[in-house]
Amino acid sequence: MRIWQKPISIEELIAKNTGSASDHLGIEFTEVGDDFIGARLKVERKTMQPYGRLHGGVSVVLAETLGSCGAYYACPAEFLALGMEINANHLKGVSSGYVYGVARPFHVGKSTQIWGIELKNDKHELICISRLTVAIVQGTSSPR
Repeated sequence: MRIWQKPISIEELIAKNTGSASDHLGIEFTEVGDDFIGARLKVERKTMQPYGRLHGGVSVVLAETLGSCGAYYACPAEFLALGMEINANHLKGVSSGYVYGVARPFHVGKSTQIWGIELKNDKHELICISRLTVAIVQGTSSPR
């Protein structure tokens, strides 16, 4: 079942995120389904910690970007989704290639949403799982 309440597409996601933290890190939106959003991130020097592995905080940025975008497009036009809490379990290190993320909702309510995000490496191995809770509040979008 399609959950989106606002027009959504890869082009819309790219436009909305241009110039943001996710854009700076090189997050690329790759797919939009009826109830999920996908993106990928290249593992390179700017996304690594000093020891040659993907930085855990960058994994969290990818997860929060996916979950927050999903929540925003799944709420009514006059509402925003603002992050309340995020957690992440890092399961496997990544030192090259891409990390692929997919976000799907566990709960889409009137005042809160909860999203689950899975990150996988090029071999489709799970490297991080995350859960994002967002508040749904009345307001307008960013000036983009």
